[in-house]
Amino acid sequence: MKKFLRTTGWLVLLAALWLDRATAAEWTVQPGESISAAVQAAAAGDTVKVERGYYVDHVVIDKPLRLQGVNRPTISGDNQGDVIRVKSPDVVIDGFIIRDSGSDLTAQNAGIYVEPGAHRAIIRNNDFAYTLFGMWLEKANEVEVTNNLITGKRDFASAQRGNGIQLYNCYDAKIIGNNISFVRDGIYVDVSFRILFRGNKMHHVRYGTHYMNSHDNIWEENDAYSNRGGLALMEVRRQIVRNNRTWDNSDHGIMLRTIQDSVVENNIIVGNSKGFFIYDAEYNVLKGNLVMGNRIGVHLWAGSINNDVDHNDFIQNHNQIRYVATRNELWGKGKGNYWSNYVGWDADGDGIGDTPYEANDVVDRLNWKYPLVKLLLNSPAVQSLRLIARQFPLLRGPSVRDNNPRMLPFRSNWSDWLGIQRH
Repeated sequence: MKKFLRTTGWLVLLAALWLDRATAAEWTVQPGESISAAVQAAAAGDTVKVERGYYVDHVVIDKPLRLQGVNRPTISGDNQGDVIRVKSPDVVIDGFIIRDSGSDLTAQNAGIYVEPGAHRAIIRNNDFAYTLFGMWLEKANEVEVTNNLITGKRDFASAQRGNGIQLYNCYDAKIIGNNISFVRDGIYVDVSFRILFRGNKMHHVRYGTHYMNSHDNIWEENDAYSNRGGLALMEVRRQIVRNNRTWDNSDHGIMLRTIQDSVVENNIIVGNSKGFFIYDAEYNVLKGNLVMGNRIGVHLWAGSINNDVDHNDFIQNHNQIRYVATRNELWGKGKGNYWSNYVGWDADGDGIGDTPYEANDVVDRLNWKYPLVKLLLNSPAVQSLRLIARQFPLLRGPSVRDNNPRMLPFRSNWSDWLGIQRH
């Protein structure tokens, strides 16, 4: 009897699946026809295929369905409102050129606007051109945004543009493999949790990421370059920030502001004005990072203490550390860090300098006050001044101290990034 019931149950399930496939219809839209009309006529679970062509439309999707572009058709919003608005869960939008949204920041005009409750939307393989916001996602969970190219209204001033991808109050999303430029901020995140950001490229924007009040997220393998700032992570906890690359940003590579209990590891931060900008950050781990060729390697202030900073390479930054505080801060408690301007020695040959490395010494302070001193930083006279200053406590100020300075960099391939310098 039990075997019969199990068999009957499987047959019912298979029949339901077959019936679902049999009843799901496919609609085709040709140039000159209306995408909106096809979407309205379709039933939940249907697929609307749009053939290659140019369509002026404002598409509202209020039922679960798949909107599929064939050979990359273009949908233009004619510079008004949103191009596509998603009101239903379980919508897929794949393979379009989406362009010409309106320009009203207060109305949040977007290429695709995903409304609250439109969970599990999948937006992939689309090109966004001349949209105010590329995508606005609000109170929508388990959304996937992958492999999209987003270019904003490049003739607008930065403050008049929207963001490339905006997430507000979203959970469990995946933002993967997107290329974003000429918007205000590449990816703007507020009050959103358990999100994976992987493999995105953000360039020629204000901040690559502008990220606030969001916890338990992963940032990995992203590139942020040629912006004002690379990654700006503010008022957050329990982040994993790893294997990202930030270079040629006019302000910071990675900003860690009011951040706790996070791991920042194996990032490449090269040729920025500031490599790390760390403000009010506590109980974080910074390890395995390459910080090279920045005007300031790390700008550290406002109570940024109790962080584990170890196993990093600080190479050829004009100023390795700018430290604003009233107490010493100890780094390198484990394997130590590599400092390219360390002038100590290694008498026992264990790969660790015999005297501590100290940032913020008298030479560093002279350099901040008189920038032309940098022309003499490697001269014998200036190196002698560093050594002499260590013997006189009155010449010392609060400093970052590394008791285990490495004699050689941890990364063997650090020289691959030598061509990028911030002067």
